[in-house]
Amino acid sequence: MAKLNIDKQESEFLDEAIAHWQKEGLVDSDLAGKLKSSYEIKGFDWMRLAKYSFWVALACGVIAVGSLIIDRDVIELLSKLYNTPDIIISLLSGIAAAYFYYIGRKRQRLYPEKVFSNEALIFAGVLFTASCVAYLGKTFDNGSGHYSLLFLLSVFVYGFLAWRIDSGMIWLFALISLGSWFGTETGYQTRWADYFLGMNYPLRFVVFGSLLVIACYLLKNKKWLERFWELTYVVGLLYLFLSLWLLSIFGNLGSVDSWWQIKQISLYYWGIIAGIVAGGFLWYGLKKHDVIAREFGITFLLIFVYTKYFEYLWEHMNRTLFFGILAISFWFIGRKAEKIWNINAGKKEPTANA
Repeated sequence: MAKLNIDKQESEFLDEAIAHWQKEGLVDSDLAGKLKSSYEIKGFDWMRLAKYSFWVALACGVIAVGSLIIDRDVIELLSKLYNTPDIIISLLSGIAAAYFYYIGRKRQRLYPEKVFSNEALIFAGVLFTASCVAYLGKTFDNGSGHYSLLFLLSVFVYGFLAWRIDSGMIWLFALISLGSWFGTETGYQTRWADYFLGMNYPLRFVVFGSLLVIACYLLKNKKWLERFWELTYVVGLLYLFLSLWLLSIFGNLGSVDSWWQIKQISLYYWGIIAGIVAGGFLWYGLKKHDVIAREFGITFLLIFVYTKYFEYLWEHMNRTLFFGILAISFWFIGRKAEKIWNINAGKKEPTANA
């Protein structure tokens, strides 16, 4: 029988639980021994190292490509290839993307345990797909500047590939493309003015994120979205809360110049609205046992509160007092979090405060 691989903290908790059950007579010595032998403390987290290594490799690869491009000899070579038709570059990028998708998918079937190396190949396919769509757009560009259509095309391309390959990473890029299309399309429709239907960009994306979250609730039981529902829900909440955070700072102002001319305190009501939304998601998450809503609610409620703390008091408070209050508040949060964890883990609170 394969043993359960757990970390040291989890092992200590299980040891205490089994010892308690044995003491209370709920399990005998033989069963307690079998339970203890069914798990072991895991060693070094090689999977996490692999994950970070592949991401570092991709980042270094991007830097290497950037360094290669600025090399003088390479620039001369690229200048000779400058007249290569855009449609040829698009076709070559498409072929490269198809190759990486094929190899990545094949390795997923043959070596399913090599999660991150397989995902790295899929990610390379995603990048070449973006290049394919971009140069396809340049091929048929008529000078209108309506490039938001390329993002819309990317939504359908990535969406189909994600469904066909069953890849959460590609679905993530479909959602990013959807947000990019929304932002650029609303900008194009207003000739890149500051407002669209009276909304600046952060407020527009509050609406966009809200619609995406609502769509997730409406489509929660749909079979075709089941594989990507949670990812879509998380991305929708990210759009919503990041936009609310920006809105709490800049308000519904159309430009940075107009923002510099007002006092930050005059935008206090946007912070209150953001806090109410975060508190609402926290309450809903606790009531409905929605872990994602609960975590987003508590995380961004803290972000909103501390953002306002820095905005309003950084210029007007002694630095010792400023950071002292921060230290006390974070200690208080940590103490409460520790208490909640102990309760959830079934441990008794100590009689004296730590």
